[in-house]
Order: sequence, then C-alpha cells, then structure tokens
Amino acid sequence: MDYRVIKENDLFLMTDKTGDIPAGNAAGHGLYTKDTRFLSAMEIRINGMTPILLSSSAGTNYIATIRMTNPHMESDGQLILWRESIELERQRFIYEGALYETIAFTNFYPKGVSFDFTARFESDFADMFVVRGFQNGTFGDMLPDLQEDQKLIKRYKGTDGIERQTHIGWDRKETTVQEDSTVAFNFELAPKERQSVTFFIAPYIDGQGPKQVPAEQAITQLNASYQEWDTNTTSVESNLPLFNHLYDRGLQDLRVLLTDLGHGQFPVAGLPWYAVPFGRDSLIAALQMLSAEPNVAKGTLLTMASYQGTKHDVWRDEEPGKIMHEIRYGELALTNQVPFTPYYGTIDATPLFLLLAAEYVQWTGDTALIEQLMPNIEQALNWIDVHGDADGDRFVEYYQKSSKGIANQGWKDSGDSVVHSNGDYAKAPIALAEVQGYVYQAKVKLAPILRQLGKESMAQELESSAEDLRQRFENSFWMEEEGFYAIALDADKKQVQSVTTNPGHVLMSGMLQPDRAAAVVQRLVAPDMFSGYGIRTMSTESAGYNPMSYHDGSIWPHDNSLVLLGMSRCGYKAETMQVIEGLMKAAESFEYHRLPELYCGYDESIGEPVPYPVACSPQAWAAGTPLVFLQTMLGIEPDTLGGTIRLNPVLPSGMTELTVRNMTVAQGKLSLSVQLNPQTQTTVVQVLHNTTGLQVTHQS
Repeated sequence: MDYRVIKENDLFLMTDKTGDIPAGNAAGHGLYTKDTRFLSAMEIRINGMTPILLSSSAGTNYIATIRMTNPHMESDGQLILWRESIELERQRFIYEGALYETIAFTNFYPKGVSFDFTARFESDFADMFVVRGFQNGTFGDMLPDLQEDQKLIKRYKGTDGIERQTHIGWDRKETTVQEDSTVAFNFELAPKERQSVTFFIAPYIDGQGPKQVPAEQAITQLNASYQEWDTNTTSVESNLPLFNHLYDRGLQDLRVLLTDLGHGQFPVAGLPWYAVPFGRDSLIAALQMLSAEPNVAKGTLLTMASYQGTKHDVWRDEEPGKIMHEIRYGELALTNQVPFTPYYGTIDATPLFLLLAAEYVQWTGDTALIEQLMPNIEQALNWIDVHGDADGDRFVEYYQKSSKGIANQGWKDSGDSVVHSNGDYAKAPIALAEVQGYVYQAKVKLAPILRQLGKESMAQELESSAEDLRQRFENSFWMEEEGFYAIALDADKKQVQSVTTNPGHVLMSGMLQPDRAAAVVQRLVAPDMFSGYGIRTMSTESAGYNPMSYHDGSIWPHDNSLVLLGMSRCGYKAETMQVIEGLMKAAESFEYHRLPELYCGYDESIGEPVPYPVACSPQAWAAGTPLVFLQTMLGIEPDTLGGTIRLNPVLPSGMTELTVRNMTVAQGKLSLSVQLNPQTQTTVVQVLHNTTGLQVTHQS
C-alpha cells in the first residue's frame, strides 16, 4: 500500500507513509467520520524542513508507528542540526471517536540540541463523494477558527444545517499558533534525552464529540479490547506458517472493520472508501466469520433489519422488505443530493439476509433471534416473491429506477460486468445466476427452522417454491454448448452466455443437478478460469474478458471463498485445495500477507500476482476469505437443530497438522486437531474439547 490507514469504530485516518496528510493531496488522505473529511492536512516539519522517513508500519490496523529523522541543516557555514541527530517517532491510534498522536523526539547527538517543530492543520469538511470525485453539489461555508488554551477549533456550517468542527489540542505549551493553523514548539534536548508532544484530534458534530482521556489510559483500553477479541474468536495453529499468518491477518483486519450503530458489531465493507454499512458486503463477511465469531452475524442481521425498506421510493430504489445496499451520512446525503440515506439498489442483499439468518442458526441454534426477526424475514420473503420479481417469471431480477442509482445491482456492479458473447451489454431487468442460488439456499435452510418454531405451512411453502426455482433454473440457465450455466438472463429472458464465477456461488446452495455441478467445478479450475492465483471472475475465452478489469477477468478472494464453500459442501476436496493453494500463493506477494479486495487475472507465468491499482486493503470479505479456508479444510457443517457437527477434513499441500481452538458452536466451544497421514493420505480427527452439546462425526 502507498498509504497508511488506521480505524476504530466509525473514525478512520488515512495518510501517506510518512504519516502526513499533504495539503491539497489528490489521494484522499484525511481523517474521516460520517462520510466527512474532518482533517484535510497535517504536515510536520523540523526547523521548517520535512523529516526523512526511516520506517513506516501498517502491520497493526489500530495503532501505527512511524520513525523519521532530520536532514542535515546548515546556514552560511554554521551547523544548525547534524544529519540524523534526532529520532522522531510518531505513534497514533484511535480511541472512542478521537485520534491520539504522540510525536516523540530523542537526541542522539553527543551534545545538547535545540530545534523548532511545527505541525500544520487544515480541515475542508469535504463530503466523501466529493473527495472521490464522484459527485458535486451545493455546500455550506467555512466559519472562523476558534483558538483556546492549547487548542484550535476548525469550523464549518453545512447546507444541512449541521455545524461540523475539528478540535485539535496538544499537551505541551506552544511557542506560536500562526494564521495558517501552524502550531510551533521549541525543543531543547540533552544527549539521549527524549521529549514528546501529544495531539488530540476529534470531530464534533453539532456540539457532540468525544471526551479526551490520557493517552496512556486510552491505548491500554484499546489494547484490552483487541485482547478480548483474540480470546473470544477461533484460533488456529498449523505446521504451514503461511496459513497461520493469513488467518491471523484476516481476523485482525476484520476486527478493525467492525462498527456498532447500536444493534451489535458488524463489518463495514473496507478501507479507505467503504467504511460504512453495506448490505451485500457486510452480510457476506459475516457469513465468512461464522466459524470465528458468530455474534458478528447477529449484529449484522439486527443492523440490516433496522434499515429494511418500508415503502416505495424510486429515488432510493427502496421497496417494502428490501435490505439496503449502502448508507452514507455526509452533507450530500443529508440534503438529498445523493440517494444514499440509505440506498437500496442491490438485488442480492435481501436473499443474503435470509441466507445468513438460516446459516447463523445452523451454527448457533439461536432460534430466538429468528423469532425476533420474523417480521423482517416475512417482509424479505415477500419482497423476493413480489417486488423482486416484477415481471412474474419467478426469478429475482433487478433494474435501476433511481436517476443517481446503480445500473448493475449484483456484486459485479460495474457497468460492463454482464456482457453477452457478442460483446453487447445485457439490458435490465437482469436475473443473475447466483442470486437465484441465494434465494434457493435461504428458503431451503429456513424451512426446518420455521418448522421447529411451529410454522409448518410456511416451511412447506418455502420448500415447494425452492423446488420450483431449482427446476426452472436448470431449464433456463444451463448452456448446453458450454456445459456451464449462464451468468444471467436479460430483459428478453435470453441467456447472457459468458462463463463467469457467478454460477460457482450456486454450488453452496445445493441447487444444481449433480452432473452439472461436477461440470461447473471442473470448468472453474480449468486454465481459462483458474489462473494459478485463484479463479478469475470471467473466462479468458469469453468476449468480455480483460485481466485488468474490475469484474471481467480479475480475481476476487471473496468470490473464490463462496465458490470454495460450494465445492466443499459438494465434496470436491482436490479442487477445493487447488483453489486455496492458489490464493495462498498469491497472498505471499502482498504486503503483510494480506489478500486485497481484488487483483488482476494474469496467470502465474508472470511470476507473481499483478495488483489492481485501487483495490481496498484491508477489505472485509477479502479478510474473511482465510476464515473460509478453515471451514473448507475442516469440511465442517454444524447442524445444531439436528444435534450434530459433521467434519470431512482435507489439508492443503505442506500442511499435515492443524489445531483449532475455541470455536463457538451452539452455546459452547469446540477444539480439535486434524492430522494427515502422508502415506495413506487419510486424516485423523481428535476432539480436544467439546462443550457444544452436539455429537461430532467425521470422515477420514
């Protein structure tokens, strides 16, 4: 990454590698909350000169340490400061809605030194859509700065009537505060002496903002919250270090992406641009996390339910029962200049909401949540059968109504992502293959839960409609010449005959005819789809293929992860491991072994995966992918209602031992080990600890 980012709850900071936010930067660096940039410049200088970067770590998402030193300084032959005399250590973290940054100076010159240090700040209060160049509009006015004792307050009054402020405080007496918001300090250091200044930078909205606490207290409590996360989540240890690194990195990235809007923790989509609730992204990431921390799924479901559509609103593509796509909180949204309050232009979030609810109960047995969410579930099912099927063909399809909405409303939401074999883009309404799979899976998995809750007729109706969907899908989507399923049906009910990963998602639903499922699996690992670093979004033989594209030939880890869940459930162990090993090979080339949002679809003959230039990192469903590796390695399928946990383990090349501890299933914990016999290629499972109350069964 050419940037550094930290986040905690609803506040995040993005800077360059030196830790600065350069004034006027085009990269979008800044301090953000509520889709507003509260700090647009933060530049430090020593005797007016830019410090030299020594090291810059992004390994920890919630605290960053950057080391710098001074350049050589002379004037008219007189020494001012010898080069590399002063070490500058910038340490920053976010706690309870505020940024804390301590800049410590250590004198490594053999004599005492004196120097000036300055920090300059700007706040433009720009809306996120403006920062990203997506939108313009009518905006408010800057107000005069306020200066108090060791504090500077930047102010802005928006067209939404809200006054936004950035409070900048410091714990050391300054020498001056200049008109351009440069705060100056003088330091005098004896040899080996260390002194520091700590800044407290906090956004305030209509007078509401965080309280400052001592930095030492804040970092102690922040560290404790991460230790609690580590304690409560599933841990792994294997004799394949790369997998251990990937899994731990995924867990840490997901922790930093958690946010709580009052209904429980849920994952936002990714940093830096998508640190907000996203229906599809948040639901899929929570699905990936079921084996690590199922409570996140509960928080996600409750959050999505709280924003469920209640009316017809063309501007926001809202319909009764529909689960939102994305919500924004900036000035443009609050003045209705963009429809994201929230915006509902997604075809898959509603079935994914139902799917996650059913899978959550499979893992936890928490039918009480289903009873609590029953009105939301019934409304979502009604949306699928009525509003999601506007033309009455019994497939769920989308088309854009909002003038500022999204045209393609599946997960491949770029304008060129649904393309016919002749290169023409499909016209809406469009029925996507994977969405039909989500609907089928949701209905089939919900039925036994509803039956246990005494809703027999509703359960039977879901099973009947699911079977009808299965038959119609086979008749309408199967491409006989390709031996594969179409990505979609277009407005004329014609197949969109591109070979893509979309039907791979349907594998996890169990909806596909067995011989055709086998054909899908084999095509997904064939050279036109599998690059060596993962499965491409589109076949190299399809008309729209472009390895540099966003959705038409690139590789998305989360896309692969949903395919992996399907391959595993269908029993394709060798193919599952082939894909996992390819993704792990790719991860070796990325910083901190972190799988990014996506990368280009070139094959492994190049020697390493080619990065996609603007991929988010960390990104929630990319971070969740190594957690899916664990699920598929174990071949785990909890059935809390049936009282069993089924295992069908397989380990990737280079791994012969895997230990899993503290996995939450039902109301207890499960720990186990898997060992591979290299001679017989059979696995031995040992249950180390089981308080779930469920019977563990396994195949070797």
